[in-house]
Order: sequence, then structure tokens, then C-alpha cells
Amino acid sequence: MTQRRGEKPTISIQEHMAIDVCPGPIQPIKQISDYFPRYPRGFPPTAPPALSRAGSLRSSAGRGPEGPATPTAATDDDPRREDDDLDRAFGASSASAFPPPSRREEEPDVEGYDSDDSTTLGTLEFSLLYDQENNALHCTINKAKGLKPMDHNGLSDPYVKLHLLPGASKANKLRTKTLRNTLNPVWSETLTYYGITDEDMVRKTLRISVCDEDKFRHNEFIGETRIPLKKLKPNQTKNFYNCLEKQLPIDKTDDKSLEERGRIMISLKYSSQKCGLVVGIIRCAHLAAMDANGFSDPYVKTYLKPDENKKSKHKTAVKKKTLNPEFNEEFFYEIKYTELSKKTLEVTVWDYDIGKSNDFIGGVSLGINANGERLKHWFDCLKNKDKKIERWHTLTNELPGSGFND
Repeated sequence: MTQRRGEKPTISIQEHMAIDVCPGPIQPIKQISDYFPRYPRGFPPTAPPALSRAGSLRSSAGRGPEGPATPTAATDDDPRREDDDLDRAFGASSASAFPPPSRREEEPDVEGYDSDDSTTLGTLEFSLLYDQENNALHCTINKAKGLKPMDHNGLSDPYVKLHLLPGASKANKLRTKTLRNTLNPVWSETLTYYGITDEDMVRKTLRISVCDEDKFRHNEFIGETRIPLKKLKPNQTKNFYNCLEKQLPIDKTDDKSLEERGRIMISLKYSSQKCGLVVGIIRCAHLAAMDANGFSDPYVKTYLKPDENKKSKHKTAVKKKTLNPEFNEEFFYEIKYTELSKKTLEVTVWDYDIGKSNDFIGGVSLGINANGERLKHWFDCLKNKDKKIERWHTLTNELPGSGFND
């Protein structure tokens, strides 16, 4: 077969295959990262040599440090030579321009990220209002966004529960309804604490927890936020949009001698027409739980002492399985107005039990020997005849002058 001058020699398919499959050293397969090296953080990338033509690339790679390119034996049309030129060009560029990254530089920037898991627990929108006149704290739970998934389906069944600290218990727990299969629940519920005094607003903290309800196992905690009540101004609604945080420990160091056992609302009125004292037992709030089920069966007893004839005892009806009973009952004591200043009204709250002695929950005394709000309530009754005066009072586990026997 004749070949013209200047014409490239042709290779048959058999010869081509014989060349490619010829045994020889196994070369590693090139990866894309070899052509696009990952530079360390902080170093600006420098443009690699121009790739406009294979010849110019080869000339830049083959040129020595002092002068012209060194001659090579390979032809211009050899494809393997082009691969070697690419490897040499990029390898030399990356190696000369940038030193190999150290282990420290490859580690993630810890300070650049927020390590607090609260960013993944979600946010809660709510508002608080302290009604000073009615001694009530209104907590409106609006909605939550981006809650952490707790179930296998990637969703949660969230609800919100409230506690007053210190002294968190079932007695002062309030909760919303449960919303199913959502990470962005909208409750729009208002939960109210009754019997909140100005003293409580100074020393109490409201704990708001978001939990996931499970039917066949314990409910799971998602996150919480805490609001010191001293941040609130009376009769002014304050809105909050807080990120949920991990569960924080509760300080249980309480003075047991002055342990709070709940609150009771009492009304007093001296009736000039009937010549007697009208005592109203309106309601109780956050009573201590005395039964194994976490509740109580409360009722209230009142005494006007000294009671020489043992006839001053009055008792309300029993309210079953509740820590926040409403009684709305009134008792009348026939007594002259001039003698009332020498009397003391003792009010005790009990848990009714069948087949055994009833449990004492707490008590309070109003009269000339009392102090604070209890004394003020008694004097306001004496100064304002025929006017009903209502006050919330704190029940304690000790009541001077009472034997606590039912």
C-alpha cells in the first residue's frame, strides 16, 4: 500500500486494539478532583494555565525554569501525551501556588456555627397579661413554628404545659389541647392562673414547655422557655416570640416550714341587717395533691374562734378529683359587731378519704392576730359594713391554734 508524502499513516482496527490491550503497568484512574483541586480556606484560587490550545499548554508545561521548552520524542497527535500535559500542568500549578492543607484547616469552623440545639427545637409565640384587680395571670398560647420532629413520620403531636416556679407540681400545671401530626401548631388558647398576688409577680417564674404526646409510651419533651413574672407590668399585655431551649434543672430548695399548699379565695361581709358575719368560700387554686392519682377530693371547714359552745363549725361540699375546686358557698355567723374585733376566723382545707382519716391540705387564719394580707382583709371587713370584700390567701402546712384534727 503506497503512502503519499505528508499523509498520516493509517492504523487498522486490529492494530489499534492490539496497542490498547497490550500488557503494561496499570495506571490509576484520574478523578475530577485531580483537575479541580480543593484549596484551603482563606486562599483565593489562581487561574490555571490557559487551555486555548494543546500546543500552548504543552509549551508552558515543558518549558524549564530557565528558558525554552525541552524537546520531546512524542508526536503532537499522541493523545497520551496530552493527558500527561494536563496532569503536569494542573499538578504543578496547584502544588506550586498552594501548599497542602493542614489537618487544622480542613476541620469545620466550630465558632462559625451555633452549637446550641435550641435552633432546631423550634420557636413559640405567646402573650402574658397580669390582671391585678382580679389576681389572675392570663397566658395566651398562640402558635409554634419549626418544632423538632419526634415521631417516625417526621412530625409531632405537640401540646403546651405551664408551671409556676418554684413549687412546680400538678397543682399549678395547666396545659393546652394536643394537635396531631404537625410541626407548626396553632393553638390560640388562653390558660389562666387564679390567686396570683403582687408578691408572686416578684418571685415567681413561668415555665412554658412544649411536649409531644404519645399514646403507647411516655410523652416526650421538645423544648421550654422561662419568663420571670417580674418582667410583666400590671394590666399590660406583653407578647413573646422565644426560641425553645433544652430542659433546665429545677431548684427544689424550698423552706418546708412555710410550704405553700395552694390558694383560697375568701369573701367577708358584716351584715348590719342580719347582725352577723357572712363568710364566703369561693374557690381554691393549685391545691397540693394528696391522693395516689395525683389529685385530691377537697372540702373546706371554717371556725370562728374562740368558740366556747363548739357551734361555729361549717363545712362545704366535697369536690371530687380536682386541685382547683369551685365551691361558691356562704356561711353565716350571728355575732355583734363590737365582738367581731376579738374573733379569729380559721379556714382549713381537707382531702376527703373513705375508710381512713381525712388529710389536711392547708389552712389560713384571719383576725387581729394575723398579719399581712390576712390582717388587712379582716380590718377592711370591719371598716366597710355591708360590703363584700374578696381576697386570695395562701394556704400553708401550719396553722397556729389548730390541732388539724378533722
